[in-house]
Amino acid sequence: MTEPTIAATIAAALRHERERAGISLTELARRAGIAKSTLSQLESGVGNPSVETLWSLGVALDVPFSRLVEPPVPALRVIRAGDGPRIKSDQLDYTGTLVAAGSRAVRRDIYVMTIEPGAVRHAEAHTPRSVEHIVVAAGRLRTGPAGETVDLDPGDYATFAGDVPHTYEALAPGTFAVLVMEHP
Repeated sequence: MTEPTIAATIAAALRHERERAGISLTELARRAGIAKSTLSQLESGVGNPSVETLWSLGVALDVPFSRLVEPPVPALRVIRAGDGPRIKSDQLDYTGTLVAAGSRAVRRDIYVMTIEPGAVRHAEAHTPRSVEHIVVAAGRLRTGPAGETVDLDPGDYATFAGDVPHTYEALAPGTFAVLVMEHP
């Protein structure tokens, strides 16, 4: 059995979560600050949303980002390096790859982030009480809440509130890190 495309996964998840929340397409677009036509295209499996658009939709639906991009999980799942649902940023050379999503009870997601130097990714606040845990695997990363960033080297760990604006910036080529998001 093959995994659905990322566009099909996002389309099904958006429709499901919007219907679960009992809101119209127009209302979700308003809450997320995106055009209704864009949301309609995404729910139809057309388009290539940025990580920022998906975060906005997740916040508007009060669901973790992972719920919008995670395909159904088989009994054994292996994601090889470079595979998995990859979501790019509009702001810089940044890719987030979801490798594991928490269940509805656990609400914990694991991502592999690849970032290249050249720009800063400004992340908006995520769902209330969310927490980010980051371990740098290669390169160097500057991250943290706006105004309280820290520089991390390979093997370094940092944690901070994800429900406040925060940033990610690669300080060396080939930077990648593992990000664990907790959603209470």
